[in-house]
Amino acid sequence: MSYLRWRLDPAQFFADAVGNPPDPWQADLMRSRFKNIILNASRQSGKSQTTAILALWHALFVPESLILVLAPALRQSQELFQKILGALRDLGTGIPVSPSAERRLSLDLENGSRILTLPGSEKTIRGFSAVSLLIMDEASRVPDELYFAVRPMLAVSNGSLVMLSTPYGKRGVFYEAWESPVGWEKYQVTAHEVDRITPEFLEEERASLPPFIFRQEYECSFEETEDQVFTTDLIDRAVTSEVKPLFATGG
Repeated sequence: MSYLRWRLDPAQFFADAVGNPPDPWQADLMRSRFKNIILNASRQSGKSQTTAILALWHALFVPESLILVLAPALRQSQELFQKILGALRDLGTGIPVSPSAERRLSLDLENGSRILTLPGSEKTIRGFSAVSLLIMDEASRVPDELYFAVRPMLAVSNGSLVMLSTPYGKRGVFYEAWESPVGWEKYQVTAHEVDRITPEFLEEERASLPPFIFRQEYECSFEETEDQVFTTDLIDRAVTSEVKPLFATGG
């Protein structure tokens, strides 16, 4: 009975996997049939957990599918894979998980589906084809060349692509996709929209972080890149009516 209910309603699958009802955006994303999805979300908003459960739902209910989950670093891939394994165990599906799965960062299911989680290196993903679902975690930090290398893997299978991240400057494929007027279903989730993040915590963070970092990490704002010596915000604060410019401009 649970299998039929989960297959018909991915949001219910999410609720049973997590033990709590999904946030509205999480329910919408789980039920979405859009081919390309981009998620611009705050730290600690639940974006990685959501896509981990989406990967598991896809593996269970789309037989013989290949799901690739990419992250910039091995540690991030391991974290995401633990979320997938944890959800599988909590659901009590009766599917045995091999002890070697954690070492291999992969999961083979009886229906022929496979989930592979990989660090974001072009060398690790060359050779895969007919990918049914491709998830790019921390996509703003994934090199552009990796993105261009993985897209052809979706061609034959007409697979889906989900990119999720907090912003990381006005550059790269994540920023360009977010700015694109076509081709993507877009979700933006700021920290102020997440009930699990308290206003008190956000005020502490606002007081502790440079303004542009706070806006980037918690308000989904695309700011200047970290390698820019002076941000626009710092320059604006340095200019006052009491300080005359060193070089006069104009006629």
